[in-house]
Amino acid sequence: MEPGTQEWLDQVVEGPIDDLRAIVDPHHHLWPSDGALPYGVDDLVGDTTGSHRVAATVFIECHAAYRPDGPERLRPVGETEFVAAAADDLAVRHPDAAPISGIVAHADLTDDGLDEILDAHEAAAGGRFRGIRDALARALEPDAHMIPGGYAEGKSADPAFRRGVERLGVRGLTYDSWHYHHQNADFADLARAVPETTMVLDHFGTPVGVGRFAGRHDEIFEQWKLDIAQVAACPNTVAKLGGLAMPDNGFGFHTADKPPTSDELLAAQRRWYEHAIECFGPERCMFESNFPVDRFSLSYAVYWNAMQQLAAQYTETERDAMFAGTARRVYRLEL
Repeated sequence: MEPGTQEWLDQVVEGPIDDLRAIVDPHHHLWPSDGALPYGVDDLVGDTTGSHRVAATVFIECHAAYRPDGPERLRPVGETEFVAAAADDLAVRHPDAAPISGIVAHADLTDDGLDEILDAHEAAAGGRFRGIRDALARALEPDAHMIPGGYAEGKSADPAFRRGVERLGVRGLTYDSWHYHHQNADFADLARAVPETTMVLDHFGTPVGVGRFAGRHDEIFEQWKLDIAQVAACPNTVAKLGGLAMPDNGFGFHTADKPPTSDELLAAQRRWYEHAIECFGPERCMFESNFPVDRFSLSYAVYWNAMQQLAAQYTETERDAMFAGTARRVYRLEL
């Protein structure tokens, strides 16, 4: 039985701990049938309607469905067109399912024509354009990763890049970053340099657990704690809490005979969540599925059950923030 398949995931089935809790999933992807990791509207609906009460979702760029020709700088707009069409299709064919209410697109933030690119995304998104992810991830050992980031070294310190991030803030848009744990201090420095732009830390800063970092979670955690505190000290930052089940995190769920239960997921990862929440505060945290990438390791229902178990120690106001309120505020969702 191959990990990540529906048959493998169906070995662990959990009913929702709280099926009345409104959830905004602020981080998922879509790919066409011939894309890198095919995941379309019906797949998304199958996950979001399976058990928990998902009220809305936000799509995050993943280099899907770019325009095949035309100006290079505008080719990522094809992805926004693809997702906007998918969102419209979802609304027609699955009117009771969670809508795709926001789109975080891709742009080269160093481009002199950035405003033209942002305008094109705005025009294509059907009122859903909320921000940009121009990722910083640069893997130290690309061959060890399932999904290696290969972005430019020193990108976050590039004056042109910082001007682009600043421009997002001027236009009321967010900046999302995917990067690795050894880049968290660089991200904090970027956040200090561009204080007027809301900066979204994806996936805890992706603690790596493969290659030279395999088997070193305890050691990495100690430095990661310090770096996360630096990031959280910047009031313009918010954190997405999820994405720790990617194979490159090194927890090994994707190689097991069956996927983890929510109890098993928390046993392995609770400390990362609790430290981030302690540093940022619930009002600057949002739980995220990172599907379908995390689907290699666990089911959508199990992830949200784990978060509901974790959140039981917080107040009702704090739980509402982490499950929905922070995402609504940061991505300006009208629900």
